[in-house]
Amino acid sequence: MIFRQLFEPLSSTYTYLLGCEETGRAVLIDPVIVAVERDLAELARLGLTLACTLETHIHADHITGALELKERTGSRIAAPACDRLPCTDIGIEQGTPLLVGGIALQPLHTPGHTAGHFSYGSGERVFTGDALLIEGCGRTDFQDGDADTLYHSVRETLFALPDEVLVYPAHDYHGRHVSSIAQEKMRNPRLGGERTLEEFRHLMANLKLPYPTFIDYAVPGNKQCGVCPCDLPDELEYYCRQMAASPQG
Repeated sequence: MIFRQLFEPLSSTYTYLLGCEETGRAVLIDPVIVAVERDLAELARLGLTLACTLETHIHADHITGALELKERTGSRIAAPACDRLPCTDIGIEQGTPLLVGGIALQPLHTPGHTAGHFSYGSGERVFTGDALLIEGCGRTDFQDGDADTLYHSVRETLFALPDEVLVYPAHDYHGRHVSSIAQEKMRNPRLGGERTLEEFRHLMANLKLPYPTFIDYAVPGNKQCGVCPCDLPDELEYYCRQMAASPQG
């Protein structure tokens, strides 16, 4: 399998490119609209055809590139079925793998950051979205988030995977690229070790995080699979402007 981890610095988002060497078909997990040109260039460089884009959840910090990529390449849009987005072509459900050429992605329902959040397992890797970050986790105070639910999603679903499985999150804000289930079980300060549900609930309730800068525009735009709002304030236009360069992880 061809694998690339791509980094968008504005929202610190990782997009993952998985390509089938036999068929030349590819999937992009969590593409970002400002980095569409980067993604298209990488696909062309590798000689791959984009079969579909795949979302872990409805994002609050960036606009997805799914719709623009569909318009540019004819790719299909895959997203959690429970979010009931009318713009999706493939509704992801627990127990039904997404097949792209010889690549099989196993959906793992991991709600808590959002109600419809999914992670995706593929062999030695798991793509955890915002449910499990490197030594952290996504917040639980909007989009039907729930600390109790996230605790069970991580501890009972993700931590049940083999220790050697590599963890690839949707974001990292400290320049890290990958972790493992064993490392997160041992070192994650929010969910690892002997952390109890009561402790996690108290921790998440007292984070005192600011209201997300872009959420009021990102969520409606992402419910349309990647539409930049027409009423975007001037100071937020960079969230929808194509970037000249976007580093590759």
